[in-house]
Amino acid sequence: MCQYSSPNPKPCSPDSGEPSRDEKKQALVRELALKLSHGDAVARVQAARDIRRHARASPKARSLFASAAVVQPLVSMLPSPDHETREASLLALLNLAVRNERDGALEWNIMSTSKRLMPLKSHAEFYEEIFSNVISRNDENLSNFIYHIFHRNKDKIVKTGAVPHLVELLRSENCGLRELATAAILTLSASDANKTIIAASGVVPLLVQILVSGGIQGKVDAVTALYNLSICKENTFLDISVEAITPLLALLKDSKKYSKFAEKATSLLGILAKSEEARCVIAESDGAILTLVETVEEGSPLSTEYAVGILLSLCKGCREKYRELILKEGAIPGLLLLTADGTTKARVSAHELLDLLRDESKPKRVPSEDLETIVYDIATRVDGPERAEETAKKLLHDMVRRNMELSINKLQHRAALHTPNVPLT
Repeated sequence: MCQYSSPNPKPCSPDSGEPSRDEKKQALVRELALKLSHGDAVARVQAARDIRRHARASPKARSLFASAAVVQPLVSMLPSPDHETREASLLALLNLAVRNERDGALEWNIMSTSKRLMPLKSHAEFYEEIFSNVISRNDENLSNFIYHIFHRNKDKIVKTGAVPHLVELLRSENCGLRELATAAILTLSASDANKTIIAASGVVPLLVQILVSGGIQGKVDAVTALYNLSICKENTFLDISVEAITPLLALLKDSKKYSKFAEKATSLLGILAKSEEARCVIAESDGAILTLVETVEEGSPLSTEYAVGILLSLCKGCREKYRELILKEGAIPGLLLLTADGTTKARVSAHELLDLLRDESKPKRVPSEDLETIVYDIATRVDGPERAEETAKKLLHDMVRRNMELSINKLQHRAALHTPNVPLT
């Protein structure tokens, strides 16, 4: 029987001469690190592939393999002229960095002295719950600990000098390597410590090119990477080309308007819409205004806030030019709903936009604030003051639904008018 002298003992095997499981893992790390540093080309590629396989399988393995003895040679393999070497090292690094947030969840559950967290549904939901716990405790040390376990592998890879090599891979003629490099930039840019380093590397124009001409996964990853860089306080101005607008609008059009991706896309469009050149591109893009109006009607609180902000930027930039375009797409019901049911910033923007959309040539026009009052008054008469707010929101939702049905009918009618007559054969 084994005797333990510490409160957290390591289990020992029946045969004391046999290495423990942890010792075997450490030996494997040393073995693969040795192959990466001193093996021939074939051995290095196979070692990188083995590291990737172990990293994918186990959170503990990601922590074990994210040592300098492993990360440094993997980074040094990135500029290799051999395609297999570059791909194997890139995939190994990507798998060491990715999912690190979930690794942190395991340690948080062990360290937490309060209730355990529920199983994760998404990284965003996980972050929100984690940091609400941290903030409620007002514990800076705990906050730093949580941040460290989320991003330590990402930070190690960047500190080892991976970013310049990834930038070069984004210039590669090989589409697969470009998209893997995009995924790596996305993952590494999730850490605040890495954002300024990555933004200063010249990566932004290359991410825009992926957004313009890459595959669908590459486009989505490029959007998320650009968004990660844009939310850093130090990156006060990201030089995102107006070339990004058309693919961003196309992705937003095809996405669920309440999704996290829609929030990122509308956030980037909002940054771009600050320039007149970008506003012209948005207004001239086929279906852009309708897509933004649909986002106002169907989006999450954040995406609706960003979308109404873009429409407001258009109208404030040149009211005479953009007012009719926005009205034509039936924006009023969604804006009315937003004045009652949006974020604080969205409500302010919706009020301001409704006033700008008002026809000043008519002597009598109900201000946007009074429209809310009218709907609320109707709701009070129908269901009483206790249920007035709920009923008013339902009335506004119904207005949006009816407006969307009318918009679809108009589009179908317009399409029918432009459909050429094909003779029957």
